[in-house]
Amino acid sequence: MDALLKAVRNYLDITYEDAETDQKLTGIIERGKAYLDDVAGTKQDYEQEGAARGLLLDYCRYVRNNMRELFSINFQDDLIALRMGVQTDEYAKRQGYV
Repeated sequence: MDALLKAVRNYLDITYEDAETDQKLTGIIERGKAYLDDVAGTKQDYEQEGAARGLLLDYCRYVRNNMRELFSINFQDDLIALRMGVQTDEYAKRQGYV
């Protein structure tokens, strides 16, 4: 979690050290992961660069700026693509392609 928190702090340009800010960001990160995992239909890897991590960073940006309700609207295409990617991977595994 420390690496992910550090990545979120960097993405949000938070350069100061503050325990309360870190606690708030940790909660936002956890809620964002739960939301994106639910949208995707399975747990995602947020440690590696990719679509899920990018969406999580943007989710944190929106929530920190009190704009959570706009995230799903503005990132609708990306959220659908995330879900479709999971479904495609699951189908490929069932068919023995992977």
